[in-house]
Amino acid sequence: MNFYKTAVLFFSCALVLAFVEAGTLKGHVKYDGKPPKKKRLKMDADPVCGSSHSGPVYSENFKMADDGSMAEALVYLKDVSHSGGAPADPVVIDQKGCVYTPHVLGMVAGQELLIKNSDATLHNIHSMPKVNKEFNFAMPKVVKERKSTFATAEPDPFYIKCDVHPWMKAWILVSDHPYFAVTD
Repeated sequence: MNFYKTAVLFFSCALVLAFVEAGTLKGHVKYDGKPPKKKRLKMDADPVCGSSHSGPVYSENFKMADDGSMAEALVYLKDVSHSGGAPADPVVIDQKGCVYTPHVLGMVAGQELLIKNSDATLHNIHSMPKVNKEFNFAMPKVVKERKSTFATAEPDPFYIKCDVHPWMKAWILVSDHPYFAVTD
């Protein structure tokens, strides 16, 4: 069984128990094996991106500590019924330093997605869902916020990218229930 399936199975069981007991989910995702080499991002094509960081910036495909602990691992239940509707508070994603923050997020179908541009440069935010209608719009430096909603749950997480800065990618889960978490 590969790492992903093991982590999903472990956290699925933990989430079910947390739901039944109405308690708190706590867990730790660890990568077993040699961690992938960090890929340095080349941001110097856009002067705003290149100057927004004091040192090198690396791909966020794997956020891993020296002990193998993984951050930004998305854990969620499948095939769970929920009749509570979408939360009123929006989920926020920011384009800051020419990276998406957070890099991984979850939301409930129908919940508002607030998209910010904290950079003094043009970004283009392009969603790649399988079920919902994709959006693809420019956010010049004068457009600081846009809002969007995904009406239907997606079968799997999908990515959002910036067509201007090819290294910018975030992963999002649109669920029909709130039983998901992103590791710290």
